Amino acid sequence: MTQKRMSKEDRFQQLLEAAWKLIGQEGTESLTPGRLAEFAGVTKPLVYNHFGSRTGLFIALYRDFEARQAQIFNQSISRSGPTLPDKASAIARAYINCVLTQGIEIPEVLAALSASPEMEVFKLEYARDFVHLCRDLLLPFSPDKTLPDAGLWAIFGAAEGLSYAAKTGELDADAAVEELMAVIMRVVERG
Repeated sequence: MTQKRMSKEDRFQQLLEAAWKLIGQEGTESLTPGRLAEFAGVTKPLVYNHFGSRTGLFIALYRDFEARQAQIFNQSISRSGPTLPDKASAIARAYINCVLTQGIEIPEVLAALSASPEMEVFKLEYARDFVHLCRDLLLPFSPDKTLPDAGLWAIFGAAEGLSYAAKTGELDADAAVEELMAVIMRVVERG
């Protein structure tokens, strides 16, 4: 019986899932294109064709995480109520919960990419998108219809720090959500 050939997109998704599984079992140090090929039962050239390099593989994993985070975030916002507390709660809960659902692997992926110039560009792009999204969602609630850039970046920093603390068990997830919600509310109310 011959096996049906996978589409490029299906193969890419299969390799991403295998990479997440491999990191979960063996950590980021073992994640190389060669090891992923062995783990997924494919050839090295196939892995290199999809990711180009070890850095490309880690960037693809981070993009996969960010795409899922954006989907969860958008669903949470669309289901939230019309008030500032509703929006602040939706932002906080979506950010924290997305990091928690990914597993401990995402901080390891970020650490593995910390020295990569390509990743720094991508992370800054993601942060800017989050800051702009928060501005769009929260500006209508500001008393003077302005939100300081520093305050919006403080929301992002708090989201990153609190989600990391919840992920590593330093904070209870509900406490992290409540604190992030409070930060969001203070930034908006200050205007």
